[in-house]
Amino acid sequence: MMKLKYQNHRGGAFAGLLVLLFPILLPSLFCPLGHASPSMLSELNTPKPRHSRLFRSALQRESSSLQLSDLWSPLDNQGWRTCAESKNVTALPEKSEGYIQVFLDGGLNQQRMGICDAVAVAKILNATLVIPYLEVNPVWRDSSSFMDIFDVDHFINVLKDDVSIVRELPDEFSWSTREYYATAIRATRIKTAPAHASANWYLENVLPVLQGYGIAAIAPFSHRLTFDNLAMDIQRLRCKVNFQALVFVPHIRALGDALVSRLRYHQSKTEETGANYLQRDVGRRNSAGKFVVLHLRFDKDMAAHSACDFGGGKAENLALAKYRQVIWQGRVLNSQFTDEELRSQGRCPLTPEEIGLLLAALGFDNSTRLYLASHKVYGGEARISTLQQLFPLMENKKSLASADERSQIKGKASLLAAVDYYVSMHSDIFISASPGNMHNAMVGHRTYESLKTIRPNMALLGQLFLNKSISWLDFQQAVVEGHTNRQGQIRLRKPKQSIYTYPAPDCMSQA
Repeated sequence: MMKLKYQNHRGGAFAGLLVLLFPILLPSLFCPLGHASPSMLSELNTPKPRHSRLFRSALQRESSSLQLSDLWSPLDNQGWRTCAESKNVTALPEKSEGYIQVFLDGGLNQQRMGICDAVAVAKILNATLVIPYLEVNPVWRDSSSFMDIFDVDHFINVLKDDVSIVRELPDEFSWSTREYYATAIRATRIKTAPAHASANWYLENVLPVLQGYGIAAIAPFSHRLTFDNLAMDIQRLRCKVNFQALVFVPHIRALGDALVSRLRYHQSKTEETGANYLQRDVGRRNSAGKFVVLHLRFDKDMAAHSACDFGGGKAENLALAKYRQVIWQGRVLNSQFTDEELRSQGRCPLTPEEIGLLLAALGFDNSTRLYLASHKVYGGEARISTLQQLFPLMENKKSLASADERSQIKGKASLLAAVDYYVSMHSDIFISASPGNMHNAMVGHRTYESLKTIRPNMALLGQLFLNKSISWLDFQQAVVEGHTNRQGQIRLRKPKQSIYTYPAPDCMSQA
């Protein structure tokens, strides 16, 4: 009996030890909040091509020289020109009404739009803007500040005739910190700003605080200024901030230039400095090639939030359902619809395989230089392998730049996104696999610069991918016809639409 008890005790101890070691041996099973990291379950179930017939045909595709020439040709002149400068430049008021602080959450592109709005609000109130404070995003976990990402001197200099801007508060207001507002209700904090608030709302609710205390802190601030019924001078100031004042810090631009050069001249990563690399290529400009940037936003958050089926089987569906429950407590957009209904309505993000088929149908061939701008892809290398097979010359930051060159941005989501933004703005063509802040920012900025930007017709593609018997020729014809007018043609902003996505007519005028 004693021996049996000892054995049971020893077995229980061993089992207990295993329980303690499980989180170490299999960490992904115990990290439901880990962003964009494929779960162990989904990794064990390697996703196979969902559109195998189309995929096999795409691998054998051939593109004519005429088709490629038309695809890579720049946009035709549409009769619009940039117009971000105000026609009625007024001198700064002799006395500021006080200091405005804003606290911005979200990722890089959401923060970028918030910065533009903050400048506009400061102008409306005749206030002095303190360089915006960027919150640490709970998903990206990046503590990079404004000064880590954007060139502050350039920002202040470009806007010096429009708004008074300071790097930090004077000593008398040094108490006004994020920590100060986190501990209690404060009279100088405005936390009731409604989404898309009017200019009058700020004049009625924020100006009295400024005049009474000399400072006002607005948090939260994202999306807190309307896009409609604002003076044209304020609208154009937002455009000036977005398209002229916000420039990345020098080391981001240098790395971006190096990546662009290597994409154009078909080079892999090098230990040389960007300066040497660019100097070596001065005499080879005639051989410069073209490249397309693909923003492949297929991370775990996107996959879970869509409530779609991505072909990873029961294990993947279970993992996404658990993640969904933890993050959104089961409240997922469109969850009342079936997968077929979601796809036919264009509400499912495109997988790497599907975006690859779209690019192939449009005419991009296996010699296309493709730069992948994205965070980690849900499903890992197995998920992205189909795209790699279709476009073997696919590159990213890691394949193009050495570890030493990437050292300043390693592990910093905002700086990584900034490099992708910079490269995207210098590409011949940009395409995003699904709507989002990066997509919106790129569509707007590239429209402003008259650059070709392909907007996937999500509803059309969803319906085509549901047709399992469609031939490659029919698929290709439908894709080409469905994207004829979705390659950067100017679309005028409608009421309530973002000025940062649709810069015409606020930031542009007809020539």
